[in-house]
Parts: sequence; structure tokens; C-alpha cells
Amino acid sequence: MKAVFFDVGETLVDETRYWAEHAERLGVTPHVVWAALGATISRGEHHRRVFELLGGEPGDEVVYSPEDFYPDALPCLERLHGAGYFVGIAGNQSTQLEEWARGQELPVDVVASSASWGVEKPSAEFFARVVAESGAAPYEVAYVGDRLDNDVVPAREAGLVAVQIRRGPWAHLQVGPEAGGLRIRSLDELPEAFDGA
Repeated sequence: MKAVFFDVGETLVDETRYWAEHAERLGVTPHVVWAALGATISRGEHHRRVFELLGGEPGDEVVYSPEDFYPDALPCLERLHGAGYFVGIAGNQSTQLEEWARGQELPVDVVASSASWGVEKPSAEFFARVVAESGAAPYEVAYVGDRLDNDVVPAREAGLVAVQIRRGPWAHLQVGPEAGGLRIRSLDELPEAFDGA
């Protein structure tokens, strides 16, 4: 393994506060957003569908906060980068969220988003871009994410080592086989989890 790329929401960042801010902006209580999110997940719809259901727009003014990082996120990035892995962050994010991540001065080699690349997961082109950015062969690149449909299955199909982290609503509501990917419950389990890949 030479490179590790990470999804953002519910992989590195706990989106609880993020969705609560959207609820406030849309004039509904957080549990209404949670319900809409659950319905969206169960139907296999894009997360933007939440805003359609609630009669609003995504709103670029809501971004993450440094306090939103899961406790294991930054130590994992530091450990992998320090061990010589090429480390990247790339997810289905807006350019505002990409700029926010860049501003955190994270121990990574690249920060990108679907918005800046012009292609989003689960497209094979997204994962081809991940591989191209890494400079490694597909089988030498791991992609870590919470979703089976957007992260694990398409990464595996693109020839990457797919790693699902079991946290966040998608990881708990999407059911199905491991789809050929590794499963972890904490980023603390990396890079040891790669030994079995």
C-alpha cells in the first residue's frame, strides 16, 4: 500500500452539527432533518434529496468546524503521513468545504472535492482521479469511506483497496455484504488493517 485517500463526511468529520445547522437554516428541528436523511438513505437517493424534501437549498454557508473531526481522524492522518504514505482527502463536497479542509493545514498531500474535479462518486472517473493524484497503481491505493454505494463498492470495482468505516448513518443503514472491502470501526485500525488486503 502506497497511498490512502479518505472520504470526508462521517469518515473524518462527524456531521451531526453540520446537519443541525442546516435544520436551523431551513426552519425545522434537527429530528426532521434526521428523518429526511434516513428516508433518503433507505431509498438510495443522493444526499441533496434531503433539501428537496424540506423545501430548501444546500446552502454553501454551512461548513465544518475543527471540532467536528472525529477524535481518531487527525492522529490517523498524522500517523499515515509520518509513515510515508501518500495521504489524500477527496469526497463529494462543495468547493467551500474543500477550501475549509485546505485551511486546516492537515498532514495530507492533496485535498480535493467532486466540485473541483467535476466528477462525483460513485463514478469510476472519480476513483481514476484518486489513482492519478496518488501516482500509484490502483491496487496500491486504499479508499476509506462510510458508504457502501459511494465508497466501498465503486472503489473496489476501480481496483482500489476499499475500506468501510462503520460510523455515521449510511454505514449503519445501508445493508449488504462487505462487497470485497475491509471493515473497520475506528481509524485507529489503519494501517494494520491493510495487512490482510
